[in-house]
Amino acid sequence: MNLKRIVKKSTPYRYLFPTVLLMVVFLVIPICMVVSYSFVDKAVVSKTPEFVGFANYIELLKDSKFWNAASNTIVFVLVSVVAHIVLGMVFAQLLNSKYFKTGTKTIARVVYILPWVFTASVVAILWKLMLQPSGIINYLLSFMPQINNKFEWLSNRDLSLAVVCFINIWCGYPFYMVSILAGLQGVPGDLYESAAIDGATTVKSFWHITIPQLMPILISIAMLDFIWTLQSFNVIWMLTGGGPINSSEMLSVYIYKLTFQKLDYSMASTTATVLLIVCVIFAIFYVRQQKKVRE
Repeated sequence: MNLKRIVKKSTPYRYLFPTVLLMVVFLVIPICMVVSYSFVDKAVVSKTPEFVGFANYIELLKDSKFWNAASNTIVFVLVSVVAHIVLGMVFAQLLNSKYFKTGTKTIARVVYILPWVFTASVVAILWKLMLQPSGIINYLLSFMPQINNKFEWLSNRDLSLAVVCFINIWCGYPFYMVSILAGLQGVPGDLYESAAIDGATTVKSFWHITIPQLMPILISIAMLDFIWTLQSFNVIWMLTGGGPINSSEMLSVYIYKLTFQKLDYSMASTTATVLLIVCVIFAIFYVRQQKKVRE
């Protein structure tokens, strides 16, 4: 009898065990290894790595290339997240408006969500072809005589970061659009009717009804987008490789170069640990926000 009760109570844990085991093997253990590498010198490449404590972190903070990558990452993340919110809100409002008919809304939704459907490799190849000196972007600019139509979009140190930000915004805004659209469709119409009776304009209704109603969704998706954008690598690496002259190098690219080009696993692990700490902090805020929404 006791054995049956034990078996019955252990059933949920037995179902969870394979997933937990995989997470420990492929997530927890690698993270612990990376963190441990950040406290030693010549990790992986040496059979007897020397423990150096926080010396790697001190050296990292003195590295100008790290601060360049960090500043590029901050600009990249902030610009992307803000633009995602603005564009997502604009397109969601358009799709939720009464100006579109049912058939038109369906077509618009398909068109607007296409950038999110493409994989990172497709996005990178597509834009790299269009931004070539002989690509379609410069071809269209050739019809404007007052504009230079020979731009080296991805090879120009002054333009590379802006171009990468633009492409990331283009391929990421549909996530915001879909999330905000779902939130808009859940806002009671009675609120807008009451506001209209009281003489509220469309702008006032937007700021005092729409935004407060969507705030939990906006905060949640902004935190998720912050974490995702902070770790962006594929599109950046395939477009510019962090160049030219590290002008578009992010922390993810900086870590990749340290690992696979310089074979400096200790400093790469140190940078990855710093990035992990930032992501964990925002993940904690995200979990707390989700708890507040549920309550």
